[in-house]
Amino acid sequence: MDTIDLLTRAKAIRLAIFDVDGVLTDGRLYLLPDGSEFKTFHTLDGQGIKMLIRSGVTTAIISGRHSTAVAQRATALGIHHLYLGHEDKLIVLDELLHKLQLSPEQVAHLGDDLPDLPIIRRVGLGIAVANADAFVRQHAHGVTQARGGEGAAREYCELIMRAQGTLNAAQAAYL
Repeated sequence: MDTIDLLTRAKAIRLAIFDVDGVLTDGRLYLLPDGSEFKTFHTLDGQGIKMLIRSGVTTAIISGRHSTAVAQRATALGIHHLYLGHEDKLIVLDELLHKLQLSPEQVAHLGDDLPDLPIIRRVGLGIAVANADAFVRQHAHGVTQARGGEGAAREYCELIMRAQGTLNAAQAAYL
């Protein structure tokens, strides 16, 4: 995933956006008899997001589904902006660009399916997870080696941090 073009694009990123189902999770929906659901998240992804936030990059989640589990996970990780139940993700992107006074080139998005494609095509760094829909992978700037829910978000975070020169310091803090 580390090509010169990706690193150049990643250097300008000030806002990193994440989809949830298929990106921060493996894409499976676990529905319980009472109508509630549960999701599983990978700790590698969570640590990557925390490091990215500490490096000074603003974070957001945009998901088409409402989920208490996602809201709890976002709070635990310190995600700055949370948008649940938004199927038209470009509306949310425009709101974030305006609110944060950013250009599309300063934004990255990690996605996996067709609802993510408009943002992936519009932002400065659009990344698809390894098991994303083939059409989405074809239009992304890059594709992670890891699958969604299995470390893809960590790769995405580390790419941005590597490009911005903050990854080594973030890792060294654990030595």
